[in-house]
Amino acid sequence: MQKSIFILILFSIIFISEINSQKKSPAEVKQLVNLYKDDIRGPYYRIKWFCKDGSIRDSKDPCPDDIGGGIQHASFKTSALELRKTNHLFFGEILANTKTNEFLDELNNYSRLKQYQINNYLKSIDDGWVLRKGQYYRGAVQSEDEEAWGKDFFETILKNETFLKQNYYLLRQALKDIPHNGDTNLGQLMRSESKTLAEEIPSFMDIRIKIHGNPQETDIFLVKNFINKKDAELTLKEKKNLQNLIVTMEQFYAPLDFKKIDKEVASLQGNNMVIEQLKNFSKYFNQNKSPKKIVENAASILANIRTNILDFKSTKDRLKLLDISNQLENVLLIETQNWETQTLQETASKIETLSCAALGSGLLEFWEYDQIENKFTKFVKNDNSTVKEVNELLNTSRSVVEWSASFIKANYNEDVLKYTEFEPLAYGFIDDRVRNSIALSLGETISKLGAFVSKISNIKNDVMSIDNQSTIRGLNPGYAYGNLVVVDGNPDDIDVNTANIYIFQNPPSDLKPVAGIMTVSEGNLVSHVQLLARNLGIPNAALSSKNLSDLKKYDGKKVFFAVSHKGNVILKDEDDMTDEEEKLFEKQERSKNMIEVPIKDIRLDVTKVINMREVNATDSGKLCGPKAANLGELKNLFPDQVVEGLIIPFGVFRKHMNLPMPNENKTYWQYLNDTFIEAKNKKKYGISDEMIERYLVQSLKKLHTAILDIQLNKDFIVDLKDNFKSIFKDDIGRVPVFLRSDTNMEDLKEFTGAGLNLTLFNIKKENEILEGVKRVWASAYTERSFKWRQKYLLNPENVYPSILIIPSVDVDYSGVMITKGINAGTDEDLTVAFSRGAGGAVDGQSAETRLITKNNDYLLAPARQADYIRLPDYGGTKKYYTSFDKEILNKNNIKDIRELASTVRKKIGAKADDKNQAFDVEFGFKDDKLWLFQIRPFVENKQAKSSDYLNAITPKVESNKQINITEKI
Repeated sequence: MQKSIFILILFSIIFISEINSQKKSPAEVKQLVNLYKDDIRGPYYRIKWFCKDGSIRDSKDPCPDDIGGGIQHASFKTSALELRKTNHLFFGEILANTKTNEFLDELNNYSRLKQYQINNYLKSIDDGWVLRKGQYYRGAVQSEDEEAWGKDFFETILKNETFLKQNYYLLRQALKDIPHNGDTNLGQLMRSESKTLAEEIPSFMDIRIKIHGNPQETDIFLVKNFINKKDAELTLKEKKNLQNLIVTMEQFYAPLDFKKIDKEVASLQGNNMVIEQLKNFSKYFNQNKSPKKIVENAASILANIRTNILDFKSTKDRLKLLDISNQLENVLLIETQNWETQTLQETASKIETLSCAALGSGLLEFWEYDQIENKFTKFVKNDNSTVKEVNELLNTSRSVVEWSASFIKANYNEDVLKYTEFEPLAYGFIDDRVRNSIALSLGETISKLGAFVSKISNIKNDVMSIDNQSTIRGLNPGYAYGNLVVVDGNPDDIDVNTANIYIFQNPPSDLKPVAGIMTVSEGNLVSHVQLLARNLGIPNAALSSKNLSDLKKYDGKKVFFAVSHKGNVILKDEDDMTDEEEKLFEKQERSKNMIEVPIKDIRLDVTKVINMREVNATDSGKLCGPKAANLGELKNLFPDQVVEGLIIPFGVFRKHMNLPMPNENKTYWQYLNDTFIEAKNKKKYGISDEMIERYLVQSLKKLHTAILDIQLNKDFIVDLKDNFKSIFKDDIGRVPVFLRSDTNMEDLKEFTGAGLNLTLFNIKKENEILEGVKRVWASAYTERSFKWRQKYLLNPENVYPSILIIPSVDVDYSGVMITKGINAGTDEDLTVAFSRGAGGAVDGQSAETRLITKNNDYLLAPARQADYIRLPDYGGTKKYYTSFDKEILNKNNIKDIRELASTVRKKIGAKADDKNQAFDVEFGFKDDKLWLFQIRPFVENKQAKSSDYLNAITPKVESNKQINITEKI
C-alpha cells in the first residue's frame, strides 16, 4: 500500500513538473511580468553567495577563501528560471557568474544577449519594467562584479575573428549596453527620459519630438527654457525629472576626454595607419571646429578601424578600439546635425560621408558598400549633371538608408516580436536603435535631396500634408478608396478587410486582398504579395518609419489613394477628392473587369497519376495546372536541371468530389455549386456584397474542413505508390517531396494566382503525403485564396486543383527571376531576388534583389533575412541563421541566370501568344548547380497601366535636362 502511494506521489510530481515545463502562452508571460513589476524583489528570490567551486551559500555564509571565494548577488525565483527553460526568456539578467557561451547564445542567433539589450531598453522607458520595485532590492546586483564580467566577456569573444567579422554591428551595440568600462548608453537614456516626461507633461511633447528626431546640443537650452516658462505649473517631481534630463544631455554632449583616449591609443599595437589617424584626430578636433571636417575624419576612422581591427592581435586592444569607435560615432552623430549643406554637391558629399560612416559602424557590409561607393564619387567630381542622374543618386542614397535601417531590424526583429507578444512597448526598441545610428542623419539629408529632386523632376507627392514626403515612392500603379488602417506593430495579428487601405511596417507573407498597401519594409519586388498586387492593380507604395508615425493620426479615416506610373503618390481625405476621382468609384457592372476560368477543354476523364515527363505546356488547364505542365516542358528543355515529377490530375480531384459529403445529403461537388448558386440568388434579392461574401467564406470553410476528412480512394493510393516506385525509384515514405497546389485558375492572361494555394515542404512520411494531398486540395477553398480570386473570376466554382509532386532539392539558396526589369531597367533586363535556403523570396523575405543587364548586374537590395530553412533528408524543415557579410549570388550564378533567361525567351517565349511575354521563374542553386522548379507567365494589370487618370497624374520628366550641382537646393 505504501509503495502504491509513493508511486502515485512520484507520478503526480512528474506530471506537475511536465505541466510546469510546457511553453507558456503570451498571456501567461504577461501575467508573470505584471507580478514581477509589483514585487519588491521583481524576478529575484533572495541574496546568495555564488562560490568559485560552483556551490551556492546563504547570504550570511560567505564562500571560504580555500575554495577561491565567490561573489554575492540575487538568485532567481523558480518561475523566472522555468521561463528560461520553457520560453527561452531571460528577465532581470545578472551577468556575474553567467557562462560566456550561454549568454552569447550563438545557437539561437545570440538571442540571450539581445534580450539583455531589450530588457535594458524596457527598464529605461518603463520605470525599471520587471524591476519596477526590484531595482531597489539592495545587493541584488553588484555593479563592480557586472563590469568585471563584461570586460572578461568581451576580451573572450574578441578572440573569435569570425564572430568579429560577421557580427560587427551587434558587437558594437552590445558594448553600449553591457557594463565593462564605466560607461552607459547615454543616447538611449536621453530619449527614454524625454519620452517619459512627454507622457507626464503633454506640453513637453514638442521638445521630446525634437530630441528624438533632430537631436542637437541646443536642445539643452530648450529644456531649461521650458522649466523657466512652466515653473509655476510643474510639480517638484517633474522639475527633478527635467533636471535629470538636463544632466543626461550635458553628459551626452560633453566633449570627448581626449587625454584618456590619447593614453589608450599610445598603448595600442597593430595597424600604424589607424593609430596615426586616431592621434591626429585628437589634435585636429581641438584645433578645428568645422562640423564637416570632424564628420569626414570620424567617418574615415570608423571605416578604417573596422577594416583593420584584426591587425590588432591583443583582445584588450581590440576592445579599446571598439570603445573608441563608439565614442567617435557619438561625436559624429552630434556634429552631423551641425553640418548644414547648401548645394547639391555638398549634400551628395554629406551622403557619401555618412554612407562611409554606416560602413564603419557596421550598418553596411563591405561588399554592399562597394556597390554604391563609386556612384557618389563620380557624381561629386562632375560640375554638371542631368535630371536622370540626380534621380539615380537619390535612389542610391535611399538604398543606403533603407539597407542601414533594415540591418538593425534584421538583427533584432525576431526577439523584438517575441517580446511584443507580451510587452507591446518592446516594439519601440528597433526605432530607438535607428535613432541612435547613422541612419537618422542619413534619412534627414536624403529627405532634403528628395525634395530637390521632386522639384526638378516635377514629381510631387500629396500625402495628407505630412513632412518629408520625398521619402515616399510608388511601387505599383493603381488607385483605391477606403478606410485607412495604420499598423505599426506585428502585421500577422491583423485581420485585414478587402475594402481597407493598409500601411504596414512590413507586409505579411500571406496577405489577403486589400484595396491598397503602403509599407516601410517592402519585402521584395517579386514576392507573391507584390506580384498579386501588381497583377490586380492594387496601388502599392513604400514610405519611411517617420512617415508611418506621422500618418498614424489619420488611422480610421476614409481616404483616396493613388500611385502613378512614375511613382508619385496621392493620399487624401475623401472630402478633398475631385469630381474626377469620385467618378472612378461609381458603381460599375461586376463583369466589366472579370474573367472566366476556361473549362471547355478540361479532361476530367483522366483519373490516374501522370508522369511529369508526359506533359507539356499545352496540357495546362486540361490535365493539370500550369506549374506541372510548364515544368514538364522545362524537363524536356533542361533535363539535367529539372527533377522528376508526378502529377495528380484534375480528374482525380473531381472523382473524389463526386463522393457524398457527410451530413449534407449531396456530393462535395454539388455542395460547392449550390453554394455559389445561393450566392447569386442572394445578389438578386438585394443582399449586400459584404453579407454575401461572409456567407461564401463560411460555406467554403465548411467545405475546406470536409475535404480534409475525405476518404481517399484505395485504387488511387495504390496508383500513387506505384508511381513513386517507378518515377522516384523508391517507396513512398522514403523520398522527401514537395506537394504543390496547381489549379486551372493560375497563370491566366489577366490573373497570376501566385502563391494563393498550399505548398507542402519536404514531406517524407507516407501518411503525411496522403493527408497532404487532401490539405492541398482543400487549400483552394481557404478564405485568402477565395478572396483574391473572387476579385477577378466570374466562375470561381470551376476552380480545379491538380497536384505536382517533386522530390526535394536541399538548395543552398533559391529565388525568383522575372524576365524584365521591374521598377528599374528595361524589358530586356532581368529582376532577380534570392534568399538563402529553400523557398527563397516568394514569401516576401527581405531578399538579395538584383537588376541583371546584358553586361552588368546592379544590387537593388541586399538580403536582410537572418533566418532561413534547409530541407533535411528525414523530412520537414530545419531552421538556420546567417550573417550578411557575403553576397548570395556569385558571378557564375549570374552567368547561369543570363543563359537560363535567354533559353526561356527563345524556346518558351517563342511559343507564347504575346512575343513580348515576360516570365516568372522559380529556381535555386545547390553546390552552384542551377535547379529549376517553376515557370509561369508574368502578369501585370493592364487597366492600371492604361488608366486615363493615372496617366493624367503622372508627371512629364525631362530626363536630360542639365543641372548645375553647385546650385543651392
